[in-house]
Amino acid sequence: MAGFLPRFAQRSGAPSMEIKVNYLDNLRLEAKFDDFSVISDQPIRYKGDGSAPGPFDYFLASSAMCAAYFVKVYCNARDIPTENIRLSQNNIVDPENRYNQIFKIQVELPEDISDKDRQGILRSIDRCTVKKVVQTGPEFQVEAVENIDEDAQALLMGKVLGEENGENGTWIEGKDLPLEQTIANLSGQLAALGMKIEIASWRNIVPHVWSLHIRDAASPMCFTNGKGATKESALCSALGEFIERLSCNFFYNDQFFGEQVAGSDFVHYPDEKWFQPGPNDALPAEILDDYCLELYDPEGELRGSNLVDTNSGRADRGIVSLPFVRQSDGKTIYFPSNLIENLYLSNGMSAGNTLHEAQVQCLSEIFERAVKKQIIEEELALPDVPQEVLARYPAIVEGIEALEAQGFPVLVKDASLGGQFPVMCVTLMNPRTGGVFASFGAHPSFHVALERSLTELLQGRSFEGLNDFPPPTFNSLAVTEPNNYVEHFIDSSGLISWRFFSARSDVEFVDWDFSGSGSSSNAQEAATLFGILEELGLESYMAVHEDLGAPVCRILVPGFSEVYPMDDLVWDNTNKALLFREDILHLHELSDAQLAELLERLEETQIDDHQDIVTLIGIEFDENTEWGQLTILELKLLINLALGQHEEALERVDIFLQYNDNTVARNLFYRAVSAVLEVLLDDELELDDYLYNFRRMFGEATMESVVGSVNGSVRFHGLTPTSMALEGLEKHQRLIESYQKLHAHRAQRYGAAGGTRVTRPEELPG
Repeated sequence: MAGFLPRFAQRSGAPSMEIKVNYLDNLRLEAKFDDFSVISDQPIRYKGDGSAPGPFDYFLASSAMCAAYFVKVYCNARDIPTENIRLSQNNIVDPENRYNQIFKIQVELPEDISDKDRQGILRSIDRCTVKKVVQTGPEFQVEAVENIDEDAQALLMGKVLGEENGENGTWIEGKDLPLEQTIANLSGQLAALGMKIEIASWRNIVPHVWSLHIRDAASPMCFTNGKGATKESALCSALGEFIERLSCNFFYNDQFFGEQVAGSDFVHYPDEKWFQPGPNDALPAEILDDYCLELYDPEGELRGSNLVDTNSGRADRGIVSLPFVRQSDGKTIYFPSNLIENLYLSNGMSAGNTLHEAQVQCLSEIFERAVKKQIIEEELALPDVPQEVLARYPAIVEGIEALEAQGFPVLVKDASLGGQFPVMCVTLMNPRTGGVFASFGAHPSFHVALERSLTELLQGRSFEGLNDFPPPTFNSLAVTEPNNYVEHFIDSSGLISWRFFSARSDVEFVDWDFSGSGSSSNAQEAATLFGILEELGLESYMAVHEDLGAPVCRILVPGFSEVYPMDDLVWDNTNKALLFREDILHLHELSDAQLAELLERLEETQIDDHQDIVTLIGIEFDENTEWGQLTILELKLLINLALGQHEEALERVDIFLQYNDNTVARNLFYRAVSAVLEVLLDDELELDDYLYNFRRMFGEATMESVVGSVNGSVRFHGLTPTSMALEGLEKHQRLIESYQKLHAHRAQRYGAAGGTRVTRPEELPG
């Protein structure tokens, strides 16, 4: 199958990353990747300015730091402190050949570390990625290209066997086109949109289990993961997920679109509608239907203001709502964008080569997550899949055996609940940590569902990553707590009951099969899955997006496919951002009265003090800045200082120092703030008596900022001024630029006609 794959896909499972180099003054260079930049220079003796390390210096440092990282991972997993562990590296150069070098890594370990852990730490260094790449010997391919950006995009386009060689390509169960054609189609659609997709990493730690991570090179926050039994199927999975998340605006779910988009003719889709709340903030009559209202608002507490969308924040325009078709009778129902974003996350959206393929994938995932939730919350014990049934799938057995050879017992379970649902489960146990991880997969085909369970288990994970899962518990309250399911949905890191591991199952094993046959298999399977919903008495609503060139469906099944509790619409709605966003972005311009009013609102809403401002207001700050690490607690503290509320500030700074994990410089600043406030609030002490030694302890620059913050001449130390125009916020600007490509595409393609097709019942299979 070589030849049609992108060049990177023919390489091993190591990370792949684009690094762009810019020429600066003299011999200085800038390498840019992700959200980082690295500056290199040359020593003065080589006609450089000596202002930064040289490229080879970074290479040497990378191996030492990589070794130290693996030591840290080993120690963290075993609660071994690293404060007294020292590591150094020397490179010994052969005088006859300077390219022949020995990298000598030495580790100084405390005497109280056991011999077993000493050997374990040394073995952990052998796993260093830099070391392994150097030892293997990387291949360098140097070439000139006409346009770097276009050439990098071409890596994803691949060569389609069916077109050039007359071959059929690679077909897998459940897909309506060969993998090669799917890769080319999806890559081309993204390229046409102006998205340059790069592969950040591959994983293949056991046979027949591949995963990868792809992202938009211009906005790395737009990323997806793919999984499959082969490289090609994993790449298809990741590209399909990227298309579906673009089509459904998921990459921008809780984020502010910026004032330009918020004021456009449409914000989300050209066929959206805006409805004004009724008297006393009542829900508009035009949204939802009686079936949904009974589920979403059983107590009549939901108000119109709860449903203003976070992305635009335009309460003056009303409630932006999107059309979905009720599958029982074909009637179009308008769902507030806010409701979808708050309750469903990415559940219920899929892309496909055909609409039927997308429907099967979408409904399969809905069943997977709903059944998983039921099994976890009801603490059900599932039946094992008999060995003679597993033997039908030798590739899956080989992957499981490879995991067990690494010391991870694996349980393969039938999660169909007696043949009701097309769901399987593969559970891994980690005797090293006592942790467990239950992975679920769904598809009308038993084989595909089982394969998805295994590939989901290892998606994006190394063997070290399998150390991060919690142990089982007999605490039913912890297992059934709503946020536990949310953790399972996000990354499967939630709790599982010990009852799940009982040898006495609550249901019988069923060798089920919901799959169709022939060329219309996906159509048959979609009809079967919709039929299961109908048998359960559930209503479903669907919209189909085709503007990017691939059919994407989004299906909502109220009362069945939500991720977050429905009462979050009233009690924990993301649009609480609208209470704070503008004031926080204009923080430096607020008067004392406005700051006091902002502080009062923060107190009244009772939001967790440890929540970060990024999440609260839907603005992406660089996480390496003070804004990026700012919490509500620290914001309140800074407002206290600006208002001269020293007693309140001292109380909060003590909490901050006790519970917050911040940078060394920021913690030093607040330790100095605490010391100064203690002096000022003590009638018997004079600050001038302590400033000399405070400066020696904390440094002149820190003390200047601290004294200024306490006396009011410095406001909001470390927070650079910004506004609703988002100046200086490059990370969020890149996210907005990504969305603007999508927004402009929709406007150009559909104009006033609308870009979301609502699917009628007569278009459904069967």
